[in-house]
Amino acid sequence: MGGQRETDDGSGADAALLRAVAQGDAEAMAALYDRHAGWLHARLTRRCADPELVREVLQDTFVTVWRSAAGHRGQEAGGWLWTIAARRLVDARRAQERVVRVAAPLPEPGTAGRYEPAAAPSAEDRVLAGLEYGDVGTALDRISPELREVLRATVVDGLSTREAARLLGIPEGTVKSRARRARAELREALDRLHPSPLGGTA
Repeated sequence: MGGQRETDDGSGADAALLRAVAQGDAEAMAALYDRHAGWLHARLTRRCADPELVREVLQDTFVTVWRSAAGHRGQEAGGWLWTIAARRLVDARRAQERVVRVAAPLPEPGTAGRYEPAAAPSAEDRVLAGLEYGDVGTALDRISPELREVLRATVVDGLSTREAARLLGIPEGTVKSRARRARAELREALDRLHPSPLGGTA
């Protein structure tokens, strides 16, 4: 009974595929793509309404995986892939905004310009930024990888428990218990980064 560890959620197979990809195995790369492209595409589509950009980011993600599989340090493959995809999406959006700013003609005085300024980041984007960078990102890096992935799926992507379970390949009960543990670990990590001034002073 104690043997059900990483093999249950397919991470053992993913790790083997990534080792093969790191050695230049194109068939392993195709198998990894088949296993993960569908959910990556769905997740990217939740964040970006431009299907062409989503396709471009997905392709760029797997090109990056092909080039950097040797750098995979054994963390859960789905989380590693999503980190790459999310960063590629941020990069692609920034590049798109730069092109629009450079290409946009200045509007005539007193007329509404055809090109609107880039929209302020949404609340969801701010949450993602907080989880990737800053103190929350630092704290998040200090919690267990499997707990981190549950937080990303349920908080950043707004997935339901059922959707997160399907995405991560774990039972719904495990999602719930990991989410509770993740929040507790995250609070502890943040407390270590910023001890409360009320804590040790009389």
